[in-house]
Amino acid sequence: MATSALIDPFGRKIDYLRISVTDRCDFRCTYCMDEEVTFLPRDHILSLEEIVRVAKTFIALGTKRIRITGGEPLVRKNILWAMEQIANTEGLEELTITTNGSQLYKMAQNLLNVGVSRINISLDTLKPDRFYALTRRDKFQQVIDGIDAVTQRPFKRIKLNSVMLKNHNDDELFDLAQFALDRKMDISFIEEMPLGIISDHNRAATYLSSDDVIETLSQHYQLSTSQMITSGPTRYYHVAGYENRIGVISPHSHNFCDTCNRVRLTAEGRLLLCLGNEHSKDLKSIIRNTNPHSATLESAIIDALALKPQQHHFNLDEAPQILRFMSATGG
Repeated sequence: MATSALIDPFGRKIDYLRISVTDRCDFRCTYCMDEEVTFLPRDHILSLEEIVRVAKTFIALGTKRIRITGGEPLVRKNILWAMEQIANTEGLEELTITTNGSQLYKMAQNLLNVGVSRINISLDTLKPDRFYALTRRDKFQQVIDGIDAVTQRPFKRIKLNSVMLKNHNDDELFDLAQFALDRKMDISFIEEMPLGIISDHNRAATYLSSDDVIETLSQHYQLSTSQMITSGPTRYYHVAGYENRIGVISPHSHNFCDTCNRVRLTAEGRLLLCLGNEHSKDLKSIIRNTNPHSATLESAIIDALALKPQQHHFNLDEAPQILRFMSATGG
């Protein structure tokens, strides 16, 4: 099939695919999953070969950027092989990953070698005891060592992602921002998304808006709105005196659906058309029941775009309508 752009029913060009390669993670972050989460059986998860096939099909259809996510993608065995296969596919402009940072201290150079150009690292606190309380794992220094490892190498861009919760870690806004800026990294502060039922905290009570984040940081920095457009939903601010930027991701306070250019492939092979809706199409059955050279998968992807809604609706005062955790969706 000739290369063609993927266009959704609202005229948005879909050129960005996020692939969750596993629902497993070596952390148990309180806003992401319960401690006793049940993972999918391994035969329900796409094989790496199947993931590469989907990625190459999307690239043939005009996808320019692919992000590898999880769970924690770097705990999946042989993931470097799959990333190299994807990165070397003609037509792809950028392969990036989102990681909790736990494996970077030993994989930084390998990620650069296989063609990863950008890395997003999730880090919500700089306090070891609070890190343990948030992640339920004692790996703070391991993550810091990983950040040091990647910032010493010539990746195109490295960014911190911090989910901010009122009365949990909002006293660290400045510390996290300064940590990133000192290491020539961007940072995005993220409003918590109501995905999956959790027992650790009340999401409405811990909600911190992006506007509050920027107001607080404006007491420490001279911020000005950036006109930079990226492939993701972050709204960036220039910081006077620094090369890098501070950003916010605002699924509640500033709905960003009008510029959405993304779809997601879950670890079990469902093409998710919207993070905040259940609209999806099962690609796994198509992959496993068709010839690798068949155009059926391409047709299924094109047809699935008809399911992409105009926008999502999150309500913190109601029980989550989306019962899957972020770990099963991909960041």
